[in-house]
Amino acid sequence: MHLGNVYAALKSWLSVRRRGGRWILRIEDIDTGRSRREFAEQIEDDLLWLGLTWDEGGLADLGGHGPYSQSRRGEFYARALDRLRSMGLTYACTCTRSDIMASSAPHQSDGRVIYSGRCRPPSMPCVVPEPEGRHAVRLYVPDRDIVFTDRNFGPQSYNLARDCGDFVLRRADGSWAYQLAVVVDDALMGVTEVVRGCDLLLSAAQQIYLFGLLGYEAPVYAHVPLLLNEAGLRLAKRDAAMAMGALRAEKTPAEVAAMVLDDRELEEYMAFRDASVR
Repeated sequence: MHLGNVYAALKSWLSVRRRGGRWILRIEDIDTGRSRREFAEQIEDDLLWLGLTWDEGGLADLGGHGPYSQSRRGEFYARALDRLRSMGLTYACTCTRSDIMASSAPHQSDGRVIYSGRCRPPSMPCVVPEPEGRHAVRLYVPDRDIVFTDRNFGPQSYNLARDCGDFVLRRADGSWAYQLAVVVDDALMGVTEVVRGCDLLLSAAQQIYLFGLLGYEAPVYAHVPLLLNEAGLRLAKRDAAMAMGALRAEKTPAEVAAMVLDDRELEEYMAFRDASVR
């Protein structure tokens, strides 16, 4: 983790502690090529060093909604995908990355590519048998606005057809896409609030659409501003000085928290942390 991850974790943990809720640590390791157990172990160690204890989840599968590692939850995602298929809202996409880049609508300023619908059947909803061989599965999105109110950023409105296009639920290599996995997990784990970076505001609209299709109630979203480095770029793994390894070598947990929390939040953090230690 880097300081930006810590910021979101602290805000989420404080929100849960204020409300007497349950803080869930889910291991989002569906990208098996980049995910390793030792990375999850390090995240757990960093959270515990900060005093951010969780009530459910983690590598030990604490709680009654496990498994809490997405790499072991494929059966839940498969059921949800089958349900969407039966509604005629999915279709096979055989586009390569170069196909998508060549045929998609103009790129957004943040680098997003809007899928053109190149593989979409002529009419939707429509139940179309998927072909043999390698293909992704996309979800049809309508030309209508998804409206919600974010706890921090206020009223939000996204037109999925215009802002992202039909999006992937299962990739061509068989791995599950983030949007489907988190919606299914949030629903089945009883998540009522999600706190994360504001770069995922569009994802909230995609997920709210999915929640509705699957018959679930969407959680409340509270997106937080992204932390920037001295060059004005969002913090990332390249910012070694803001990585937890470097921060832990030079600062106490309270000093790290003070870098991102205001005085009132810092006081709350110290009180809740001390209470959890006792």
